[in-house]
Amino acid sequence: MGAFKGPRLLDLEKTPSHLQFNRYVLTGYRPISNADQCLKSLFYMHNELGNIYTHGIPFFLFLVLLPFSIPWSDVESYWICVVHYLACLAPTVGSVLYHIFMNHEGGEHVYDNLLSLDMFGVCLVNTLGALPIIYITLLCYPGVQQAALIAYILVSAYGIYCATTAHTNILRLQAFLWQALFRFSLFMFRVYGSGVGSPNSLRLFLIMDSLAVVGGLVNIIQIPERFSPGKFDNWGNSHQIMHVMVTCSIIYLHWGTLEDLAWIKTYQCPVDSS
Repeated sequence: MGAFKGPRLLDLEKTPSHLQFNRYVLTGYRPISNADQCLKSLFYMHNELGNIYTHGIPFFLFLVLLPFSIPWSDVESYWICVVHYLACLAPTVGSVLYHIFMNHEGGEHVYDNLLSLDMFGVCLVNTLGALPIIYITLLCYPGVQQAALIAYILVSAYGIYCATTAHTNILRLQAFLWQALFRFSLFMFRVYGSGVGSPNSLRLFLIMDSLAVVGGLVNIIQIPERFSPGKFDNWGNSHQIMHVMVTCSIIYLHWGTLEDLAWIKTYQCPVDSS
């Protein structure tokens, strides 16, 4: 991380107000910078470096490795593979751009746009990632299946609006509530109704959502830095923990979708189900 000599870093009280979103991170703030200086911050230590790399590294790994595990040619509905791949990439792309350029000289206007982009990526993984789940769960009910896909897209559009216009972390987390309830109803339909899917995927999807929710709560509560302000400025703070949990959530989404895609190749709906 010493390829570039970084600028003098700022304490919390000396950084612009729109960057003072965690009062327990006391040091290591980058000064206002142009685009080139923001990019150079990839190579010296500051309090956003961990946030950049905890999503930057997974992004490149997902980008390169996931296509080799997705059964593109084996799935009749090719779009499922496409939206799943995009879903896995979406949250890491927006997050990396947000954390690299958040101190851009464009000020609060640029920051707000980058934050909206970051939230849009989170919304996309919730939206695109659930479409294969809906499609497979309701495989034997084509009419209901199409209606559910449309309904979820509409619910997601509302969630995207709420998340990208929210002004607090609590409101941003609440923006995903209806999507989460929709997915949970599908999981219940698999367990107690006539929904179908791999017997192994449901557990993976439940772990996926649990990791995402817990990660969001950790970010809101701001632990562990709340208990020791200044100690976790560069590494181990709540936002980085959330990044790791979101990455694990994406992995479980991928594993669950692969289970469903393998299952769908051998399943035939009962003749009277439609």
